Amino acid sequence: MELASPRHHWRHTLAAALTGLVALGAIASLQVPELRRIQGDRTFADEELQQQLLLEASRLELLKRSPAFGYDNLMANWVFLGFVQYFGDTEIRQRTDYSLSPEYFEIILQRDPRFILAYTFLSTSASQYAGVPERAIEIMDRNVSRLHPNAPPDSYFVWRQKAIDELLFLGDGETARQSFETAADWAEQSSFPGSDNAAAISRQTAQFLAQSPDSTAAQIAAWMLVLQNAVDERTQQNARDRIESLGGQFIENPDGGFTIRIP
Repeated sequence: MELASPRHHWRHTLAAALTGLVALGAIASLQVPELRRIQGDRTFADEELQQQLLLEASRLELLKRSPAFGYDNLMANWVFLGFVQYFGDTEIRQRTDYSLSPEYFEIILQRDPRFILAYTFLSTSASQYAGVPERAIEIMDRNVSRLHPNAPPDSYFVWRQKAIDELLFLGDGETARQSFETAADWAEQSSFPGSDNAAAISRQTAQFLAQSPDSTAAQIAAWMLVLQNAVDERTQQNARDRIESLGGQFIENPDGGFTIRIP
């Protein structure tokens, strides 16, 4: 057996790192000119927009299969920035759709399942905007198994987000109840600030669902969590509208906040 010298090993490591950065840069170079062109010219014909979406879909498929050379977090962050551009381009999305949203998160969470904020964007963009909650929950299911109750400390949030989507978008009260119970269990083991309150709310919502899988109180509680964690105004307004349609009342507090009265 031959052992590489420390010097050779150092060179090998540096070469691998440089290769990784070059690979990521090459993939990025395929995207940036087109993004700039699209953002600079708002008069695209629908056919050209569809062609650009097909190119972006192909690029995302390539990224799913591309090695990160140890830079998984870097790739996850870079793809997330691409998603933010995609999701935030409201004018183009209104002319096309949000169907690529889950494809971004296939890559992001495959590379970094501990990127907890990404699960909120996954739910908002895939379940609410793209209308594919089954796909969002599938991606959450696959990646929550790679987390632990206190690693990272806010990992309970993924179970809570999954429960919300199961209840509100699939109407599966029993599965949502189980997910809320797990969220409460994980939150009770967490050192994350506010985890005690999260555990109590999750446990209470699970109890509502145990008594009645179609519980109005449970649905209002879930929409309250959507409102609390909304990443855009459209989602905030939708959550408020849903709460009010279920009979919830917004009562303004002296400090400028509000309390929701559940019927």
